[in-house]
Amino acid sequence: MPTPDGLGGPAFGGVAGASTRRAVVDLGSNTFRMVVYAVDPTASRVPGGAWRQTAELYEPVRIGADLGPNGELQPRGLRRAFVAIQLFDHFCRSHELTSDRIDAVATSAIREAPNQDAILDDTRAQTLLRPRVLSQTEEAAYGHIAAINSTTLSDGGVLDIGGGSMQLARTRGRGATDSRSWRLGAVRTTEQFLRGDGPTPKSAIKQLRRHVEDELQAAPWVADLGDRLVGVGGAVRNLATAIRHHHGATDLGVQGVRVDRDALERLIDELAALPPKERGSLPGIKPSRADVILGAAVTIDTVLHVAGVHAIEATEFGLREGVFLDRLLGAQKAATGLAAYPDVRDAAVRNLAARYDDDPRHSAHVEKLALELFDGLHALGVHDGDPRERGLVSAAAALHDIGMAVGYDDHHKHGRYLLVTNGLPGFSPAETAVVGQAIRYHRKGTPTMGPFRSLVTDGDDARLLRMVALLRMAEGMERGHDGAVRAVTLRRDGDRLLLHMSCGVDGAPVARWAAEGQAALVRRAFGVELEVTEGAG
Repeated sequence: MPTPDGLGGPAFGGVAGASTRRAVVDLGSNTFRMVVYAVDPTASRVPGGAWRQTAELYEPVRIGADLGPNGELQPRGLRRAFVAIQLFDHFCRSHELTSDRIDAVATSAIREAPNQDAILDDTRAQTLLRPRVLSQTEEAAYGHIAAINSTTLSDGGVLDIGGGSMQLARTRGRGATDSRSWRLGAVRTTEQFLRGDGPTPKSAIKQLRRHVEDELQAAPWVADLGDRLVGVGGAVRNLATAIRHHHGATDLGVQGVRVDRDALERLIDELAALPPKERGSLPGIKPSRADVILGAAVTIDTVLHVAGVHAIEATEFGLREGVFLDRLLGAQKAATGLAAYPDVRDAAVRNLAARYDDDPRHSAHVEKLALELFDGLHALGVHDGDPRERGLVSAAAALHDIGMAVGYDDHHKHGRYLLVTNGLPGFSPAETAVVGQAIRYHRKGTPTMGPFRSLVTDGDDARLLRMVALLRMAEGMERGHDGAVRAVTLRRDGDRLLLHMSCGVDGAPVARWAAEGQAALVRRAFGVELEVTEGAG
């Protein structure tokens, strides 16, 4: 039976009508999957509107396994496939999703099958789904759209590996300059090179590596991808999960996780030493992928070797998000020729805020004050003004109150939970952790990286302390949710930091009291003594 995940629920604080929802169905070689998205077109700060995933059904039908001599789809696989399609159809009908709001796409196994109509004709005749078979170019394009809207990739490459095929695209200035598809999917390479019920001999892995290298010769540009490769697809995510478990799992997903060649090759050795049925026992490896994950790992590692790239960066977006975003960002595509957010990181922050923040004016004013403090302290030489840190301050301020969607009590903890479970596309795992911890400590407590200690990079502890100090001061000055503090100016007198709040004629005694209460934290974070004044302005 297809596995449901997160079915139903209100969208953006209200009941999701059929007109706000869209489904994407991916009829892949390994897995059939349907994802439903809700869209709020009124969220003006997010190009195309804010969105979230509301449901997911999937089934590892393996329609691309045990094909006929000419690639024919076989009866057993077809039966499994149509059962999944009928359940997708039932779900869509029960949620009043019409055909024009269902984007169904078929990839490698169906695309190459001479008897593809055996599944497509019945699907079109008996269900709401109207599948279109993606060309190799279209499949690569959707993977590329997913990558550039979930990472900061500008120059490098995008690898999308499924059950039947693998796509590579070379990216320059966020646009795909070259792309190609190969029959190197995980199911296909496993059946061709890695059959057997026992451990996989090294000779079989070497044979697969040689085959991949030979295939890649058809695209000389692979050797000139650049120094960054983003990986799309379930196999990449599963490998990243396994690597993350090896280094100490956190509550964060795999968005932005880098899998370097050394770690990947160690994992390949571990997988090869086990029979396929036992590979799912390795931490992080999905049992449903256990028998084909080795083929994917060896193929990806060989691509890294040929391209001269040291690591592959995972994204939680995939073909389905590519199809969805291509439609959602139609206006961007018409204007620029590229279905892409102008700023991936900002879009991620604004999208998450639109979903959970019930007082956006307050959050926007806290963000304004926090950035004025950050910039003012930099101008005075109190800190170095790192633009990356400024972006993290902005994100934490914009999202500091999203936990109120759960409840006021412990909303700082709820906010971190919502951030961690939803993720921040475009941010590295360490950056996401720092933003999450800044939200966690924006009210009280001693800031620490806590459960994300394994992700800490140099300077993150001090960075978190500075961010929390700024956030608490800004939140304190906007304690009344009334914009009483219109702006702040800073002066420095030796070790004294003079903070002046420009207020209305009635002043802002609560804001002053709240800001002064952070003097000890400011001293720890910045090494200065805080003095606060207020006046009309």
